[in-house]
Amino acid sequence: MLRFILIALLGLYLIVVGLWPAAAAPVSLMAAGLAVVFGLIPTPVWLITAGIAWARHQPSPVPAATPVDA
Repeated sequence: MLRFILIALLGLYLIVVGLWPAAAAPVSLMAAGLAVVFGLIPTPVWLITAGIAWARHQPSPVPAATPVDA
């Protein structure tokens, strides 16, 4: 029984080790592409864009409650 489990684990290990580079390649290519895009756009453009996004997503001020004369 132990031998069967060890052989199954060895097979699983070989599948994972053999498939990992092929599975990781698209992720690393996407990261490299994003790095190229971030590198092509100058830093001041990123900063201005971030400032505009921050300013547009600020919560609107809540109007002060007026006292009610009773």
